Amino acid sequence: MDSKDDVLDLIHLADRPGTSGHSVAVQVLGRSQTGVLFGHDFLECEIVITAEPVTATFSVTLLPEDLEDWENTLATLESRRFAIWLDSGRTPSMKFKPDASGGLWVSVHDGPSSGVTVTVPLFVPPARWISDQRDLLARVRAHYPCEVVETSPGAYEWRRDNDA
Repeated sequence: MDSKDDVLDLIHLADRPGTSGHSVAVQVLGRSQTGVLFGHDFLECEIVITAEPVTATFSVTLLPEDLEDWENTLATLESRRFAIWLDSGRTPSMKFKPDASGGLWVSVHDGPSSGVTVTVPLFVPPARWISDQRDLLARVRAHYPCEVVETSPGAYEWRRDNDA
């Protein structure tokens, strides 16, 4: 994995200053298996929830399709509808429930490992929070571009510039 200096937020949601201090982040720590065709584009991440006095951290490996799913989840959240991300059963899942007051309830359920669920309310995310999350996604994609292509089921090659 890359150094701690290379940690990027894929998701960063936090209360307005002066409120509860709750936050939820998905931090990208680096590539899972740098230089290995099958695992090179997988990203090692941590879901970090802070709700004083509790901090919870869940390890997760994201696949390229998980980033696409996050983009779709953001479109759902933009319309102020309930959304679930990472619901494949192989990782902790995240649920996002907007409420009538403009806040957002975020739950992380670690079904595959500990069975623990942590839910935090975030009070009135900033008006631009969806576009901020899209900017974070674009930054992660730019820093960790997909460099492997599956040419047939189970067969992988390094992506050439004209494959993109």
